This record gives sequence, structure tokens and C-alpha cells, in this order.
Amino acid sequence: MDFPSWLQQAIQARLDEVSAQIEHDPDLSRVRGETDEAFEALFASKDVEQTPGYAEWESRYIVTKGIENEQLYMQGLRDGIQLTVSLLGQSMPEENDTKAQSNNANP
Repeated sequence: MDFPSWLQQAIQARLDEVSAQIEHDPDLSRVRGETDEAFEALFASKDVEQTPGYAEWESRYIVTKGIENEQLYMQGLRDGIQLTVSLLGQSMPEENDTKAQSNNANP
């Protein structure tokens, strides 16, 4: 199922906005800094995959990506709920008007 181009553009714009917010998150910045330090320490040795530094870097990298993905998921969920409520809110008055008109027509 293809979405209309305007909807695809709106979704992409929202994703870009949320990604930028996540990029500047202070907690994530701290975790990224720790990940970068572990990465630099990792390449200070010759046999990268055999060092404990590799496991440390890999662990921090996975945590960083997990935090990013969780934040993106939660914001997407909030946006989806907000969109659903907005769409339902717009359709509800029409249904109420239809019911009111049918009740007025049948005294």
C-alpha cells in the first residue's frame, strides 16, 4: 500500500525533527561520549577483537543504539496515538450530527 506523497513527506519531516531532538538529548550525549571513549581505547591496541576494550565498546554501542531506537519508537507511538485521536475527533462530530438529525426527523 503506497501512501500519498504529502503523507510520506510529512512522516519524513516528523522523523527528521524527532531525530534532531534525540541527537541533542543530554543523556544520550553522555552515553555517546562514553561510547566514543571506549572506541578510542579499543583502537589503541593491535588485536582489536581480542581485547576487553572491544567488548566494552560493543556493549556501549549497543546501549546507545538501543536508547536511540527506544526514543524513536516511543515518539512514533505518541505521534500515532495523537493522529488517531485527531482523526477520530474529527469524525465523531459528523456521527453525532447525523444521529441528532435522525432523532429530530423521528419525533
